[in-house]
Amino acid sequence: MLDKLREIERRYDELTRLLSDPEVIANQTEWQKHAKAQAEITEFVEVFREYQDILNNLDDTNSLLQEELEPELKEMAELELEELKNKQEELEEKLRILLLPKDPNDEKNVIMEIRAGAGGEEAALFAGDLYRMYTRYAEEQGWRTEMLSAHYTDIGGFKEIIFLIEGRGAYSRLKFESGVHRVQRVPETESGGRIHTSTTTVAVLPEAEEVEVEINPNDLRIDLFCASGPGGQSVNTTQSAVRITHLPTGTVVSCQDEKSQLKNKEKAMRVLRARLLEQAQEEAQGELASERRSQVGTGDRSERIRTYNFPQGRVTDHRISLTLHRLEAVLMGDLDEIIEALITSDRAEKLKVEG
Repeated sequence: MLDKLREIERRYDELTRLLSDPEVIANQTEWQKHAKAQAEITEFVEVFREYQDILNNLDDTNSLLQEELEPELKEMAELELEELKNKQEELEEKLRILLLPKDPNDEKNVIMEIRAGAGGEEAALFAGDLYRMYTRYAEEQGWRTEMLSAHYTDIGGFKEIIFLIEGRGAYSRLKFESGVHRVQRVPETESGGRIHTSTTTVAVLPEAEEVEVEINPNDLRIDLFCASGPGGQSVNTTQSAVRITHLPTGTVVSCQDEKSQLKNKEKAMRVLRARLLEQAQEEAQGELASERRSQVGTGDRSERIRTYNFPQGRVTDHRISLTLHRLEAVLMGDLDEIIEALITSDRAEKLKVEG
């Protein structure tokens, strides 16, 4: 670990030198490239240098304790030694976490897809609850959300809703939300007061840049149709809705949220790129089975990850056996405790794999 960190520190010093080089400063493209590279390793270097200071202080304190000291001074030195050892362990753990392989998607925006599963209208209503939960969480984080596509039901739920969450690090905090979310409650449509169990599926996709996914226009079939609203009623007499089929993979996306055909096409292409990127990454991860197992859950959309139990007011995440008795707050977007626990568990699993 120390060899890796020394190499990173050397790279940091070299980048510092380059950033003050007049020739590099004159070439802003080159300067920005070096500045970005340095920013990516700054935290490593800061923590490593703090760690080195702690090691030096430990040496000094151990040397002091070898001398003949008055009882009071010896007690102070021993207390300081204990504090330094605790700090050393804390920084070593932090450095191990920093050295874990980075998910290249962590800083990306998110395209989230929520679909009603088993449970009919009740599942569609719960899809709406999850949509509000995630948009409120995004708002608390200072992120921007944008509707990309929605298929409504007659009573205000969603058969499917696809939306963008735009903000730095959005994927790093939301990527473990993929999977089946189960709700247990008395449906609004149930007159007998019986508790029903319904499911809704969430998929979290990192938004793909155009340069990451090359799409040949000849591989696309684009169909235009009239947009419709809740219950299927016509809301648009012009063909502004867009359906795009990627012929090589059979992937189909559609968008009808905007009145402009061009805007609907742009939104549909964003979703298509995200899905194609996900497919490519899943194929690559299939070859890295140990990495797949090291994550919290598999990210599989068929995996049941969480239950929202209304009668008992609790939320349970099954992957990490975490239960919170504050369902209402969670559905209002208070997700940080769950998300932090998932991130911590994922890091712990990866540290085991790294040894």
